[in-house]
Parts: sequence; structure tokens; C-alpha cells
Amino acid sequence: METAAIILAAGAGTRMKSKKPKVVHEVLGRPLVRWVVEAAKEAGADRVVTVVGHMRDQVIPLVEGDTEIVVQEAQRGTADAVLAAADALAGFDGAVVVLSGDSPLIQPETIRQMAALREEHNAAVIVLTMELENPFGYGRIVRDGAGEVARIVEQKDASPEEAAITECNSGVYCFDARALFDALSQVNSDNAQGEFYLTDVLAISRAAGRPVLAYKTSDAEQCLGVNSRGQLAEATRVMQRRINDAHMAAGVTMWDPATAYIGPEVEIAPDVELLPNVMLLGKTTIGEDSVVGPDSRLTDTRVGRGCRIDETVAVEALIDDGATCGPRAYLRPAAHLCEGAKAGTHVEIKKSTIGKGSKVPHLSYIGDTTMGEGVNIGAGSITCNYDGANKHATIIGDGAFIGSDTMMVAPVTIGAGALVGAGSTITKDVTPGALALGRARQQEIEGWVAAHPIEKKK
Repeated sequence: METAAIILAAGAGTRMKSKKPKVVHEVLGRPLVRWVVEAAKEAGADRVVTVVGHMRDQVIPLVEGDTEIVVQEAQRGTADAVLAAADALAGFDGAVVVLSGDSPLIQPETIRQMAALREEHNAAVIVLTMELENPFGYGRIVRDGAGEVARIVEQKDASPEEAAITECNSGVYCFDARALFDALSQVNSDNAQGEFYLTDVLAISRAAGRPVLAYKTSDAEQCLGVNSRGQLAEATRVMQRRINDAHMAAGVTMWDPATAYIGPEVEIAPDVELLPNVMLLGKTTIGEDSVVGPDSRLTDTRVGRGCRIDETVAVEALIDDGATCGPRAYLRPAAHLCEGAKAGTHVEIKKSTIGKGSKVPHLSYIGDTTMGEGVNIGAGSITCNYDGANKHATIIGDGAFIGSDTMMVAPVTIGAGALVGAGSTITKDVTPGALALGRARQQEIEGWVAAHPIEKKK
């Protein structure tokens, strides 16, 4: 049977105290709502409909393209939000899973099991429930004498006896599509908050003679909603642990998993070693036998096999097999370290290729440069690639040696095997195999210090 997912992403989230809607906030580099979309897709949802409302201009770019978008013009409760998707799902005859865009920890397997249970019993609805020691703030699951779900009571509407119930509503449901939209037309706002509660659909369906069942999870963490900065941090910790456990089970070594933050799209080969305080984000990949850390952050960066990445920030960089980086290196977008190349201490590289076996050991900036194989760049050397209006390229041939404190003023080409003396400013092309010097002439005036005594201040 086909399954559709409705993701409710219209909530304001005022407790976040932010200029952004809560579903836009991120866990490990991925917005909350995208975690929910990906869970629905991984669970096998044939269609995903996202209901947006408050500050939707920030939400829509995150979900357009692979979900159908509908608008809840006024936030009048969860039933009204689901009803906003009625036209999009007109004629749909299957299961409809309703998920909250601020609950990023929901597991795809849980969604699949709820859908299977609903189909097995031809139920009007399956509600995901959980047991909590402190249920305050959650809707309570009220069961009848036979132990079946009778209704859900919200915190503000609960009697003292109902408030003492510890089985709680997660806010995740799997409905029969026809039963859902039929029941929504009967929901009213006669409650403490004056809103249209989706939970009322359960009692309406039960009154119509359809089974209303609960699927109680033993993993209450997956039901955590994010309504505050503290809950955002808690969701991050849970997801961090899940991701790290999966990588370690696949053969990755982590000295301290609590200090390793790995995004959901990161790929790490077996026998990689992660040292403390590492962040791997975006579409970063790490090849086998590489060591990353400590204190490194890689975003959308590809690292080959057998690399050593130490105290490095890399963004959209490419690091080939056997290359080394750091400590305290910065690889900006389009930096490419070829096989066995080195970017050393306090080195910044931007939009440049460092050829096979070439070295930029320390205290240098290399920008808009194509560097051949076996090049050595002395300490304190800079490619002066920007003239205040335009960027220009530097080309350094195979085997060239650049002395320390050299300024290469682009556009300029330094030929293969050339040697540039330390302290030079190079403004013209250097022919292959030549020695180039561009220094100011040193002068010395004997006796000058004695003739110009300097009075020392007390």
C-alpha cells in the first residue's frame, strides 16, 4: 500500500528566541526539517508533503524540489495544519504518516513498523507513544478498560488523574487517508487553547468503529521535539552518538567520541583514526588509514588514503593520498593537495593545486596558483594574487625552489627547476632553470650608530 508523509513545519518556535523558525535550526549541519524529510524518504514514503506557515520564506528553500509544499495561512492547530494538505492528497488511498518538522530524531524503521501495523489491523490510526518519568507538557494516552486507546488529552485539558498518566503522545501518527480527512471535518476548537487538535481524530475514528492503536516505542529519545536551545543541544548529542556508534561499528577509531561531530552525509573508510575535537561536515569523505585531528574541521572536503590532517580547517578542498596538512593549516575552496603534497604550519591555500610531492611547509599564503611536482616553497612566501580589483594566476613549474620570504606578484610564471633567492619580489616571469633575485640593494654606513647616539628613556 502506498504511503504519504505530511511534515508539519509551520510552527513559530518562539521559545528558541531566534529570528529563524525553529525547523531551520541545524543538528550536525542539517536543518531539523531535513532530518524529518530524509527519515520519511528512507522509510519508503511515496510522497512527502511539507506544510509551511510561519516565516515560510526560510523553510521553503530547504524542502522544495523533493517534497510537495502547501501553506497553512494561519496557525490554528495541528488538525488545521494537516487539513491544509487535503487538496494535495485528494484521491490518495493509502497510509498517511504525520510527522513534526521539529522532531529530527524519528527513526525510519519506526515509521515503517507503524505503517505495517496499521495495514495489518486495518486501523484508522496508529499513534506512536512513549513512557516518560516526567510527562509534563505532553498529551496523555487515555486507554479504555480493554487497554485500547480511547483518546489523547493535552496537558492543559487534563484532569489530575489524566495528568498522572505516564504514557505520552509523541506527535507521530500513521492514518488511513480516508479516515483521516473524513474525521478532520468533525474536529472543533472547544479546548483550553482554542485550537483544532489533531489528537481529536483518534476519538472520532474510534466512535466510527475503526481500530485506534498505539505503537509504544522503547526509544523515547526519537520522539524528542526541539522547542528550545537546550532541546536543540540534546538532539545534537543524541544524533552525534547514533552517527559515531555507526562509524565505530564500521571500523573507525575515535579517541573520544564525545568530541567527534560528524554530519549525516560524511563517509569514512575503515581504519581511519579520529583524534579529539574533530568536526566532519557536509559531504566530506575520508580514505582508509588516514588520521584526522586533533582540533580539525573539514567541510565538503575529500581526503584520500594515508593522509595526516592535524589542526586543519578545510572547506571544499581535495586532499589526495598521502598528503599532510597542518598543524594550523587553512585550506579554502578549490585547494587541491596532490599525492604526497604538504601544507604545513600556518599555511593558507586557496583555489590552488599543490603538485605531487610539493611542499608549502610554513607561514605562507598560496592563492590562484598552479604548482607542479616536487616544488619547495620557503617560509613566509606569498603569491600576491589580488591587485585590488582582479585576481591573477601564478604558475610554478616542476622542481622549482622558492626561497623564504618571496613575494610572487601575479600574473607570473616561474619555470621548471628555477631557483628564487630568499627575500625576493618576483614581478616578471622566470625562465626554467634560472636563478632569480629581486632584492633591494643592501647598504652599510660604518660608524653611523656611534655618530647618532639614541637617548634611552627612563
